[in-house]
Amino acid sequence: MEYSYDNEQVALREAVNGLLTRAYGGDQRRAVTAADPGFDEKTWARLAEMGVLGLPFAEADGGMGAGPVEVSIVAEEVGRALAPEPFVESVVLTGGLVAAVGTAAQRSEVLGPLAEGSSVLAFAHAEPGTRWSAAARDVQATPAGDGWTLTGVKEPVPHGARADLLVVSAVADGATRLFLVRGDAEGLTRLGYRTHDGSRAAKVAFAGTPAALLGEGNADRTGAIEEALARASIAYSHEAVGAMEAALASTTEYLKTRKQFGVTLNKFQALTFRAADMYVSLELARSTVLWATLVADAADGDVVTAADRARLQSSRAGRHIGKEAIQLHGGIGMTAEYKVGHYTSRLTAIDHQLGTGDWALSRLAAGVDGYQTVDPLV
Repeated sequence: MEYSYDNEQVALREAVNGLLTRAYGGDQRRAVTAADPGFDEKTWARLAEMGVLGLPFAEADGGMGAGPVEVSIVAEEVGRALAPEPFVESVVLTGGLVAAVGTAAQRSEVLGPLAEGSSVLAFAHAEPGTRWSAAARDVQATPAGDGWTLTGVKEPVPHGARADLLVVSAVADGATRLFLVRGDAEGLTRLGYRTHDGSRAAKVAFAGTPAALLGEGNADRTGAIEEALARASIAYSHEAVGAMEAALASTTEYLKTRKQFGVTLNKFQALTFRAADMYVSLELARSTVLWATLVADAADGDVVTAADRARLQSSRAGRHIGKEAIQLHGGIGMTAEYKVGHYTSRLTAIDHQLGTGDWALSRLAAGVDGYQTVDPLV
């Protein structure tokens, strides 16, 4: 089946590509990621001016009312340009949780500034000693007057040191709930650091920190967190597809221009076959991730399972393409001045962000007995 974007989606892709290419087309990324907050605030503001930061949110909440397909277009361009802006972390994941769980007043108060580019959100969920769980474990929430206080540690929190507002998962009465914590709240300590791909993360500690309950009632939010993580994982997979496409393009161009023994490298059949295998991995990942996006766009789709399948395929393809891109470039591929190593580093970071491909495979394998069998003779 042929799938193509409509005119508005093509225009969105071209606009985002143009902005990010101008921002990070040369050596600008290394300079930007060398200093805090690890991304360009001006580029973040320009994305807001284009309406990109409000894409997935309802118009009533200050957004654009777009869907997962438009989000996927932006995520791929972020990956292609290797842009360090926290689009998936702040908009898709954290903003998505507020949109799914928050009250009308909270959505307007939180998502409006995010869409305008005046606020950065971060989801403080992972805890030391835990691994890719949708439930909180050690951070505790305690009622305090009309509000709550939080105690415990979250780490790593992507862009947690820069965030103006944190969405925090915590245990209250044995259930996982979500809370809003201001970046300047009393009892909040944030220790930021640079990650291997040039991004930023933080250790966030709460010591009787005031917090506001996100949403209403005392329902357990584990299911909402798992779905938000799945949607973010699909977006990350699209970012990986964009990065893989750029790494493959750089590799094929290098093979066409670099000479050895008087001929270009693409004249060596073994190297051409390896590049062809990279292309096959990319297209397998692209089709699987696109399918997952269409599942997320459907009203009754199993987003969690679709995300695991997309995560598995993009993980395998990312490792294959990243390693081959470095090896086919030879010595220059190992240098910090050349981009293919940075693409591989980012692909590795994406793979570990919300669960590796092997972890996704184990989840899919655990439910394999629930699928119907197919008789090939019928």
